[in-house]
Amino acid sequence: MSQHTARGTSGAGPETGWAAGGTLFAGVLMMVTGIISLFEGIAGIVEDEVYARVGSYVFSWDLTAWGWVHLVLGILVAVTGWGILKNMEWARYLGVALASLNIIVQFLFLPYQPVWAIFSMAISVFIIWALVTTESRNTV
Repeated sequence: MSQHTARGTSGAGPETGWAAGGTLFAGVLMMVTGIISLFEGIAGIVEDEVYARVGSYVFSWDLTAWGWVHLVLGILVAVTGWGILKNMEWARYLGVALASLNIIVQFLFLPYQPVWAIFSMAISVFIIWALVTTESRNTV
């Protein structure tokens, strides 16, 4: 005798549970991270000595240049986070690309803000996971 069980919709698709809530949370995290990066950029542009260098590092830029990098990246990340919250398809792809870029930028920024850089890299990894594990909610 074989037992057949009907597979329900709970947990069957990628749009359930952690991943579905993760997409919404990824959009919020992108907006918050973008705004913090924007303020980080403004601080670096306005006051060049606002960040203390922790140690020597192979790759180094002037802090004003880092300020502009963080300002532009922050604006792009925040706008993309808003697009994710509005469920725009372009925002999902751009969100993965910008989160990947943010990991690289924060790795290079480690000597100036090591704790925030590591935390921001972890947030970006979560954002990438959340955006690639769910499908678009616009199913027609």
